[in-house]
Amino acid sequence: MTRKCSLLVPNEFLAIKKGKAVPLIHPTAIIDPQAELDPTVEVGPHVIIEGPVCIGPRTRIMANAYISGNTRIGSDNIIHIGCVIGHTPQHLGYKGAPTGVRIGDGNEFREYVTVHRAAEEGHDTTIGNRCYFMGLSHVAHDVTVGNEVIVANGALLAGHVRVEDKVFISGNVGVHQFCAIGELAMIGGLSKIVKDVPPYMLVDGQSQVCGINVVGLRRAGFDPQTREKIRQAFKILYRSGLNVSDAVSRLESEFPDCEPVQKIVAFIRSSKRGIASHTPSFGE
Repeated sequence: MTRKCSLLVPNEFLAIKKGKAVPLIHPTAIIDPQAELDPTVEVGPHVIIEGPVCIGPRTRIMANAYISGNTRIGSDNIIHIGCVIGHTPQHLGYKGAPTGVRIGDGNEFREYVTVHRAAEEGHDTTIGNRCYFMGLSHVAHDVTVGNEVIVANGALLAGHVRVEDKVFISGNVGVHQFCAIGELAMIGGLSKIVKDVPPYMLVDGQSQVCGINVVGLRRAGFDPQTREKIRQAFKILYRSGLNVSDAVSRLESEFPDCEPVQKIVAFIRSSKRGIASHTPSFGE
């Protein structure tokens, strides 16, 4: 059950914690009457919630956060100090079209993270479940982020970027608009991503693949045999001397029953920007 909120009566919203009544909404918060908050939502000092925002159970919003527009936030999210979620996109062509933000469950947004609504009418900026966005990271308009993604401090996702499940994006990475980053890829700090990054790859510098994300694959529970097949796929794709088209054809024929390798194949076949190139890692 959700509740419609009032600007003037925050003391109506009380919860029982350890036998004691405590306010869930701080008296200094400003909440639009259009907003719908689950009774278990906590709202800190000087938070502003503007427009038809909908927030699910047990989500906690800390001081000075600003949430606006057609924004839907699921359950068990933590929104830290100064975050801006659902504000208008940084897009010169945006003229106020109805767009939104959709956020799943169990995500955490650290200090001053920004998530902008979509720029294209009828579209949403979307974030899945159990993601972790560190301080000052940015999710631009029309971005799609999967589940269990980690975005480190200062990383920037430009418009229309797609990030698949369990990707790790290190600090101060810049991802060019319309780029895609495949499942379980890891992007090294300060990298500049201007090409699509296939699943499971380790990337550094300017869209340069330097290996596979071995640690991420282990942590995700990939068995040694599957990891070895992914390693072989990497060698065929990046170290065999074949062009991308021929390498992909070889992957299809040599690993027809290996789902992760076929994910790499499907990702490359759907790429619109071309895939990241290879550079030898230290010690190769």
